[in-house]
Amino acid sequence: MNSIKLNNVLPHVFEQVSDLQSDVWKKDVCFEKGHLYLVEAASGKGKSTFCSYVIGYRHDYTGQVVFDQKDVRTFNVNDWVNIRQKHISHLFQELRLFPELTAMENVKIKNDLTGFKTDKQIVQWFDLLGIGDKLDAKIGRMSFGQQQRVAMIRALVQPFDFILVDEPISHLDDHNSQIMGDIMMAEAKAQGAGVIVTSIGKHMKLDYEKTLML
Repeated sequence: MNSIKLNNVLPHVFEQVSDLQSDVWKKDVCFEKGHLYLVEAASGKGKSTFCSYVIGYRHDYTGQVVFDQKDVRTFNVNDWVNIRQKHISHLFQELRLFPELTAMENVKIKNDLTGFKTDKQIVQWFDLLGIGDKLDAKIGRMSFGQQQRVAMIRALVQPFDFILVDEPISHLDDHNSQIMGDIMMAEAKAQGAGVIVTSIGKHMKLDYEKTLML
């Protein structure tokens, strides 16, 4: 996948808003593979909605979301499974980890399906992010900031053309934020992937090529 386009997309919930000011909604926007984007928004402006449209969880909008000239409304379940396994990785704002599993089990549940990374590489990422001692800790007993780091590792153990990370560092200090950003960008560069970061305030300090306001 080389591009993600939003053509005149407008969430149904904003249809009655007369003074909508946005770089995304009701505009033609293109995200290209290999480039770095920041999507910023105030609360209630549709950031999580934007993510849901890109990943195909919601379709309550007018306009078109297009992947490589194909309208996503034409995709079936198998198409979306393929996209989420091989083309778009997503770090959810609410993380969606399994609290009853350990940190390593949460990562390996995906990596066992993809076979994309070795255990050695995964453990190295845990160490770099300062949670090497949490491999066998249950997610439900970890802080939200620690869980965010686990969720990022999980997002990286698959092939992708784009990685969409939704408020990935809301509970991290600057040091760990920088390390997480470095790891993500190194992996994205290795895959030639595009990166889309969303934020309602605090965001990774990266060299964004384009910033869009929702």
